[in-house]
Amino acid sequence: MLFTEDFLHYVWKFRLFDRADLQTEDGETLEIFYTGIQNTDAGPDFHNGRVKIGETLWAGNVEVHLSASDWQKHGHTADNAYNNVILHVVYNNDVPLVLANGRNVPTLQLKDRIPAELYTRYHQMVFGNQTIIPCEASIGTIDGLIMQNWLTRVLVERLEKKSTAVIAALTINRGDWEETFYQFLAANFGFKTNALPFELLAKSLPQLTLAKNKNNPMQIEALIFGQAGFLDGELKDEYPIKLKKEYEYLQKKYNLKPIENHLWKFMRLRPQNFPTVRLAQFAALIVNADHLFSKILEIKDIDALRNLFASIKTNSYWDEHYRFDVPAKSSPKTMGAASVDILLINTMALFLFSYGRHHQQQYYISRSLKLLENLPAEKNNITADFVNLGLKITNAFESQALLELKNNYCNYKKCLQCGVGNKILKLT
Repeated sequence: MLFTEDFLHYVWKFRLFDRADLQTEDGETLEIFYTGIQNTDAGPDFHNGRVKIGETLWAGNVEVHLSASDWQKHGHTADNAYNNVILHVVYNNDVPLVLANGRNVPTLQLKDRIPAELYTRYHQMVFGNQTIIPCEASIGTIDGLIMQNWLTRVLVERLEKKSTAVIAALTINRGDWEETFYQFLAANFGFKTNALPFELLAKSLPQLTLAKNKNNPMQIEALIFGQAGFLDGELKDEYPIKLKKEYEYLQKKYNLKPIENHLWKFMRLRPQNFPTVRLAQFAALIVNADHLFSKILEIKDIDALRNLFASIKTNSYWDEHYRFDVPAKSSPKTMGAASVDILLINTMALFLFSYGRHHQQQYYISRSLKLLENLPAEKNNITADFVNLGLKITNAFESQALLELKNNYCNYKKCLQCGVGNKILKLT
C-alpha cells in the first residue's frame, strides 16, 4: 500500500479500522475508549487517549507510525515527552518497542485492519490523475448542508489568517486603525498587478500628511502622483505641470521621498485599470471621504458602502486621458461595480472581521460575514472550475471560501483535514 502517516492518523482518529477482537502485538486484549486529541505541535501524536489493555485501564498519549522502527528513526527514544505513551499504533510492526527505561510499549498493528474500499478512495484522491482538485469526481454530490458548514469554517480560517496581517500592521501603526485601513485600502486599489507600489505609496505618504491638505484637491493629487513618481521629467499639459509645481513645494515641506516609478505596471491592463487612473480615483476618494474606517464601522447598508467608491469623481483632466500628456477618447473614470465589490470584499469585510476579532466583538465579525453574503461571487479561474464541477456559487461568502479551499487544501491534497474529503472517504 502507498500512503502517508497522515492517512494512518486519520484512520486512528476516526476508528476507520476493523475493531473486532483487538489485541496488542503481545497478545493482550485491547479496548479503545477514546483515541485522544490530535496534536499538531511537537510531541506524541494524540493526547489523553484512553484504552484498556488486559485488565488495566490506561490514560495517556498515543503515537502513530507507518512502521514501529520509525520510533527510533524519529528520535523518540531520547525524548522524555514520549515516556508516557500508552499505545504505539503502527501499520507494520517490524520491530518490538522498548523504551530507554526498559518498559515495553504496547503496540497495535493495523496492517490487515484497514478496509480496502477506504484505502482505494484515499489513493484515488491523493495519488490520482485529477486535473482540478483531488475529489473532482465526487464534490458535486456532497450534501449542501455539509458543504455550507465546511465553507463557513474555511472562510473563517481565511479571514483569521488575513486579519493577522492587519493586526501586525496595526501594531506598527501604534494602534491607529484609520492609518492601517488607509494602507490596506491603497494596496487593494492597485488590485493584484499594482498592489505593491500602491502599498509603498501609502506607507511613504501618511494619512496625516494628506489630512493637512484636505481642503485643496490639487495638493492631494500632487502629493499622490508625486509620491508615485509620475511627476518627474518633462511634462506638457497644464494639469500635470501644476501638479509638479505643487509637489515640489510639498515635497520640501514634508521631506518626502517618492517611490520608484518603474514599479508601476501598465502591461496587459485595460486602460481603465491603468495605475494613473487608479491613482486619480484614489486621490478623489481621499478628498471626498473623511475618517473612512469610522464610516465603515457605522455604515450597514451595502448600497451606501458601494456609493463611497462609485460616486467618486476624478479631476476632469482624466475624462480625456489615461496617462499624462496622452489624449484619449472622452470617458469618465468612474469605478466599475465589479471593482467596487472587490474592494468591499478585500478591504471592508476584512477590516470589519479584524476589528471584531481584535476587540472580541462578535457584532463586527457577523457584519463582515453578512457583507460577504450580500456581495456577488467573484468570477475567476478557480470559481469557474468549481462551477464546472457542479457547485453553485451564489455570493462572495462562498467564492472566498472556495478560494481558500483550493489554495490551502486542494492544492496540497490535504483531503484528510478537509470536511469534504472526510465525507467522501468515510465509508457509509
